Amino acid sequence: MEFPAYLATMPMHAITEIHGEPGLLARFRLEVAAFDDAARDRLTEALDLAAELHRDDRRVREPYLNHLLRVAIRLMHHYQVRDVDVIVAGLLHDAVEDHPAELAGPTVDGDVTTAALATLAARFGARVARLVAAVTNPEYDPDRDRDAQYREHVATSLDREPWARVIKVSDFTDNGVGVIHTVGPKVARAATKYRPLVPVFRELVARPDTPLSMPVKRHIFAQLDLAEERFSAILDPRP
Repeated sequence: MEFPAYLATMPMHAITEIHGEPGLLARFRLEVAAFDDAARDRLTEALDLAAELHRDDRRVREPYLNHLLRVAIRLMHHYQVRDVDVIVAGLLHDAVEDHPAELAGPTVDGDVTTAALATLAARFGARVARLVAAVTNPEYDPDRDRDAQYREHVATSLDREPWARVIKVSDFTDNGVGVIHTVGPKVARAATKYRPLVPVFRELVARPDTPLSMPVKRHIFAQLDLAEERFSAILDPRP
C-alpha cells in the first residue's frame, strides 16, 4: 500500500482515520528507521508480540494494536525517546494486564501476573518487565471505588519510576486527548475516569527527575491542557 510522503508528520489520529492500522504500522517503521539494527530487531519483536497478544482486542471502532502503536510512536516522535527498553515497554504496556495467561503459558502454577512478567523479563530484560509492572493495574478491591483505586495506583507506582511516567503519560494522552475519537457511553465514562489525573500527570511530568527535555515537557503540558478542555466540554453543564 502506498502512503503519502507527509505520513511522517501527520497527526496520529488522522493517520488512524484515513489509513487505519496499516498507516500506523508504516509510521512506526519510519520512526524505528532511525535506530540501529539491534534496536530495530527488539522493537519489531515487541511489536509482533503485542500484535499476537491483542489480535482479537478492539477499542470501540478500531483494533487495539492502533492504541499501542500510537503510544510507541508518540514516545519516539513527540517525546524524542531513544531508550529502546522504554519503547518496548510502551508497546507491551497492556500485555500483562490484558493477557497474563497467554504470556505466562499453559503450564504455570501460581500467580499468573508474576509469571507473565517473568516471561517479559526473559524475552526483553528485567527493566522492561519492571516498567510494564509499574503501569499494570493491580487487582481492585470490589468494595472501594474503582476509579479512586486507579488514581491511587498511578500516583504511587509512577512516583518511583520516572521512565514509567513517560510511558503512562503517552498512554494517558492517547486516551484523554483522544477522547473525542471515542463514541457512545465510553466518552463520558473515559472523561470521568481520566479528568482527575490531569493535575497528577502535570506534577509528575514537571519533576526534575522526569527524563524529558523542557520543550517536550511543554508539549505535554499543552496536551494536558487540551485534555482538560475536552473533559470539561463533555462533563461540565452548559449555562
